[in-house]
Amino acid sequence: MTDNEIKIAVLIDAENASHRYLKVLLDELAKYGTATYKRIYADWTDPKNSGWKNLLLEHSIQPIQQYSYTTGKNASDSAMIIDAMDILYAGKVNAFCLVSSDSDFTKLAQRLREAGMLVIGMGEQKTPSAFIKSCERFIYLEVLKNQNTDSAQTIGTAKDQPAQDLKELSITIEAILKEISGDDGWTYLSLLGHNLQKRDPAFDTRTYGHAKLKDLVLAISNIEEKTVTTEKGAVSYVRVKPEKQPAPQATKSTTTKKSSKNSKGKTNSKNGKGKSTAKKK
Repeated sequence: MTDNEIKIAVLIDAENASHRYLKVLLDELAKYGTATYKRIYADWTDPKNSGWKNLLLEHSIQPIQQYSYTTGKNASDSAMIIDAMDILYAGKVNAFCLVSSDSDFTKLAQRLREAGMLVIGMGEQKTPSAFIKSCERFIYLEVLKNQNTDSAQTIGTAKDQPAQDLKELSITIEAILKEISGDDGWTYLSLLGHNLQKRDPAFDTRTYGHAKLKDLVLAISNIEEKTVTTEKGAVSYVRVKPEKQPAPQATKSTTTKKSSKNSKGKTNSKNGKGKSTAKKK
C-alpha cells in the first residue's frame, strides 16, 4: 500500500440502509479510493432483505449471514463491529466506510479514528448526530440519490431543507473567514472548504443545491470571490464583503459653515454701515 493510495473497507448494515442507494454510494466512494473489502450484514433468511440479492452479485459484495437471536434487535451490529476490528488489525486498509443510519456504530467510528483511519459514514437524514459527528466525513444517501434524478437535483427544497439553513451557513462561513483570513480578508476557497468539513462532517454543497463550493459561496450575498491565474493554474479566493463606508459629510458641513459665516459677515457689515451713517447725521 503506497502512501497516496487509499484502500477502503466498505461495511454495510443492510438492516439500516436501502438497496436503492447501493450504486450511488459505491460511485461516490470511487472518488476517495479503492474499495478492497465490500461486505454487507443482515439476516438473509428474512424476506425483507431479498431486494439486495441481485445487486450483491452485480457489485461483487460479500453477504455476511447473521441470524436474529432476539426479536426487535438488529442482528448485524455485533458481526459488523467484530469484522471491522479484524480488518483494522490486518493493516491492509487505511479507510473505512460505514453505511448505516444507526447510532450503535458511533463507538466503532470513534475507535477506528483513534487508530488513524479515515472514517466515512453514509446514512439517511434520520441518522443520529452522534454517529455523524464520530465520522470524519458523513454523506447523506438522499443527496447522492437525488443528484442522479431528473426531478430533483438536490434535497434543498422547501420540504426537506429549512430555509434558514443557508442563513446559518452564511454566519458559519463568515466566522471561519474571520478566523483564517489574512490582513486583507482574503483566504483560499479550498481552505474554507476544509474548515467547513472539520466543523461539520455532514457538510455537503449538494445539500444546498450546488455541485461546487464556489457556486455555493457565490450564492451567499455577504461573501465575494476572486480567481487569480498562476503558473500552476487558477486559484480561487474568498472573503467577507467589506462594509460600505458612509459618504463623508465634512465637505457639505464646511460649506454650510462658510455660507453661514459669509451671511453673518454681510449682515454685520450692513449693520456697521448703518451705524456709521447714523453717527454722521
